Amino acid sequence: MANSITKHIPNTITCCNLLSGCMAVMAAFHADAWRALLWVVAGALFDFCDGLSARLLKAYSPIGKELDSLADLVTFGLAPAMLCIMTLRELCPESTVYPYIGLVLVAFAALRLAKFNTDERQTSSFLGLAVPANALFWCGLFQMDLNSVPGAKWIIGALVLLFAGLMVSEIPMFSLKFKNLKWADNKIRFIFLIVSVVILVLLRERGLAAVIGWYIILSVLTKGQH
Repeated sequence: MANSITKHIPNTITCCNLLSGCMAVMAAFHADAWRALLWVVAGALFDFCDGLSARLLKAYSPIGKELDSLADLVTFGLAPAMLCIMTLRELCPESTVYPYIGLVLVAFAALRLAKFNTDERQTSSFLGLAVPANALFWCGLFQMDLNSVPGAKWIIGALVLLFAGLMVSEIPMFSLKFKNLKWADNKIRFIFLIVSVVILVLLRERGLAAVIGWYIILSVLTKGQH
């Protein structure tokens, strides 16, 4: 009986990620970027915990793997895409088509997740930008007042194409998984975290976009070493 209950714990946590993503989408639909950010962060925490619980409880299953990808697509693909669409509708109300460039993020997040699930090279590091990092970038970006930024709508469009490409790229990106706490084995991770804390202290939630930018730059400079 206990084993039967235990094996469902990771999938239950994954469903919490999915529900968080749905709430983030609803918040984005109402142009509430702050609340969308909170739900995406909640989804990211559930995403971390479902994998951790599966490892601790040894409750792996093919269904769990597929469910995790479906939840991630909503939380880290559809939610930031909806934020992008609603922001572009505000920045260029005269256009009925251009704002939907944000949907490109959903398609490429799906491609990224499918690629990750079938790529045995991505066990201890990543090739391309992980979808949670993509979502945190957009959620952080839309905490800023973009109405005063010249050409903001074109910048957002360019960033959509850039991040879509990054998600399916072959660029090595380091993982934040620590095998131990030794500086020599985790130097890149420690440097990333120290600088990220400084950025977040100075800029708070608006610094999330800068943190993801810093992660990408550091990954490129170090070639995803882990």
